[in-house]
Amino acid sequence: MDRRTFVVVAAIVGTFLLVQVGALALVEPFKSAGFQATENPSDPTNSLVYIGGILVATAVMLAAFRYGVDGLIRGLVVFAAGYITFFVFSVLVPPVVSVWGFNVPAGALSLLVVVGLYVYPEWYVIDVAGVVMGMGAAGLFGISFGVLPALLLLTVLAVYDAISVYGTEHMLTLASGVMDLKLPVVLVFPLTLSYSFLDSDPPASVDSGDEEEGATTAPDGGEPNGARRASSERSPDGGEHGPEAQPGNEDGDGGAGAAADADEAPESAFERDAFFIGLGDAVMPAVLVASAGFFAPGGVDALVSGLALTLPALTAMVGTVLGLLVLMYQVAKGQAHAGLPLLNGGAIAGYLGGSLVAGVPVVTALGLAPYI
Repeated sequence: MDRRTFVVVAAIVGTFLLVQVGALALVEPFKSAGFQATENPSDPTNSLVYIGGILVATAVMLAAFRYGVDGLIRGLVVFAAGYITFFVFSVLVPPVVSVWGFNVPAGALSLLVVVGLYVYPEWYVIDVAGVVMGMGAAGLFGISFGVLPALLLLTVLAVYDAISVYGTEHMLTLASGVMDLKLPVVLVFPLTLSYSFLDSDPPASVDSGDEEEGATTAPDGGEPNGARRASSERSPDGGEHGPEAQPGNEDGDGGAGAAADADEAPESAFERDAFFIGLGDAVMPAVLVASAGFFAPGGVDALVSGLALTLPALTAMVGTVLGLLVLMYQVAKGQAHAGLPLLNGGAIAGYLGGSLVAGVPVVTALGLAPYI
């Protein structure tokens, strides 16, 4: 692994950890501000409602791309960015100026995010917005989903991710459409100082099909959630999860000319100009981390004062990072993989392992005690 690759991998891991630690720091302020979205966070049907929402949103987005109303999707995503970042800023920024109870500085910062995404969606603008959104979304879900609903959510999405990547492959259409719009549904990690997300073409998809929630593309893909490397080589997916590297612009076509023959060896993911990592890849495991820290099953104590970091939450973070490293290793070899099975699986395994070490019974750790 050369220095450039090491720096990018470290940046990706650091970003995942930043989202998770940020979510842990936000759960208590969110709770105090009354942002909990569910009346009964331990109700497992909360997960089913959210999963249903994902399916509906996916269908709407695919229909929008199919019928050429991409602007609608762009507007909705940017609005969501402003909405979620306002939640974050409203608990972090003191309301030094308040109008009818509205935190003006927080509103101004969230408006700045919206304007930046519309006017100049360069990779660093998208990354900053994405990280703030990721921390906010994970924190909000963390206080609204108890451990059992969080575990169900991560498990179902991991299975759905695998099906959408290895089965229906419908994530590719969604991926290429969203990448084209330059939206903060991906985090961008350049491998070169000269890289510009604005000037680059989205990853070219050779395979037909779409993806939805998290495919790690080996040589291809471009999707809202998941890390991928962008290239026009053949790949069975292009999902939302997993690392992907963007081809360079040496020949002025953003890598479109890199389409390989069937017998041509796939180019290494680390020989590209950028990695795209779906924001959902970072958010979903962080939901369990935040939930494990906030609800602290078994009454385990926080490890750090002022931060909802329990041992099970910490080991869930470790499990996520291990899953991420395995995922990136597979992508580096030119293999296409769904990201959430590894990322969510690592988070769940880490959480359960940490719970056992902390002396929490398995039934309690799983949130099943009230039902047994």
